[in-house]
Amino acid sequence: QVQLVESGGGLVQAGGSLRLSCAASGRTFSSSVMGWFRQAPGKEREFVAAIGARGRVIYYADSVRGRFTISRDNAKNAVYLQMNSLKPEDTAVYYCVVELPAWAQRSSSKMWNYWGQGTQVTVSS
Repeated sequence: QVQLVESGGGLVQAGGSLRLSCAASGRTFSSSVMGWFRQAPGKEREFVAAIGARGRVIYYADSVRGRFTISRDNAKNAVYLQMNSLKPEDTAVYYCVVELPAWAQRSSSKMWNYWGQGTQVTVSS
């Protein structure tokens, strides 16, 4: 049974940083695309970032590019999201996602096969 467990969320002041981690179990995802989505209250889930199997292909949402960095460790079956210069509008539940059939579909939440339970990130002004 595949499980994705996120950690690292919390409360931080605007301008601060957080590092999210996601540990996968039940399968090895070293050949799979991994990524992050987020969902703010009253809004739809939003694509944040994705990284290819070898870490050479990376995509970011325009809203986080230059502030967030996605990385992965295939030996640990894990993906990370370093979030710097956080803004109140970054407040959301952040979800780890794994396995995407095609890069062109990365922004569609329906196309990712596995989801974590989410971790809350709250940025105060």
